[in-house]
Amino acid sequence: MSALAVLPTRRDEAWRYSDLAAAARVWPVDEPVRLSVAAGGTRTLAILQDADAGETVIRDHRIEVEAGGSLSVHLLNIGGALGRVTFDVTLGEGAHFELKAALIGGDEQTIELVTTLRHAEPGATSAQTVRAIAAGKATTSYLGQIKVARGAQKTDAAQSFKAMLLGRTATANAKPELEIFADDVKCAHGASVGELDKAALFYMASRGLDPASARALMLQAFIAGLFDDMADEAERARFDAAALAKLERLE
Repeated sequence: MSALAVLPTRRDEAWRYSDLAAAARVWPVDEPVRLSVAAGGTRTLAILQDADAGETVIRDHRIEVEAGGSLSVHLLNIGGALGRVTFDVTLGEGAHFELKAALIGGDEQTIELVTTLRHAEPGATSAQTVRAIAAGKATTSYLGQIKVARGAQKTDAAQSFKAMLLGRTATANAKPELEIFADDVKCAHGASVGELDKAALFYMASRGLDPASARALMLQAFIAGLFDDMADEAERARFDAAALAKLERLE
C-alpha cells in the first residue's frame, strides 16, 4: 500500500493541528506537484487557493532548486473547510528560495501551510514571510522546518510568522524549527500572535470610519506588501482582490 493511502494521525507532527475528518473525505491525496529550477535559472510561482466552503484542498509540492537557481513563491490560502498547502524544498549550492504567504480563515475553516527547507549545499539562502488572520472558530497554522545539512556552510535562512486573531474562539498555531548540522550559518526565525489594536480602531472610528471598514483597513495593512513584488500585474490584482473580498467577509 502506498504511504499516501495511509491517513495521517495527530502523532504526525505535520498534522497535529489539522482537520483530519476533512482530510479523510479526499484521502488518498494526489501525488505531490514536482517542480525543478535548473542551475542558474529563475522561476516564479503564484498559488491562489480559494476553494468553495465545505471543500477539502490538500496541495503538496516537492521542489528542487539547483546550484545558483532562484524560486519566488507567492501564496494566498483562503478557501475550503480544510485548505492545506505544503512545500518540501531542496536547495543546491548558492540557490535561493523565497516565500511570501497570507493565510486567512473564517467560520470553522482550517487553513494550513507546512514548509520544509533543505539547505543541502553551501551558500544557499531562503526567506519565508507568513501572515495569518483567523476569525470565528477558524484555525490557521504554519509549521516551518529549516534543515541545514552537514557541510552546508554559509547558509542564510530566515522565517517570519505573525498572526492576527479576531476573536477569542479563533486559533493560530506556529511551529518554527531549525535543524542545523553546519557551524558557519545564519539562521533566524520569529513568531508572534496578537489582536487588533483597540486604540487604533477607536481612533479610526473617531475620524468617521465605521467599525467594519476600520477593521478591514487594519487587516489590509497587516498583510500589505506580500504581493507587491509580483511581476504579473494582473495576477497581483487578482490576489489583492481575493484577499480584500475574504477580509470583508470575516465576522
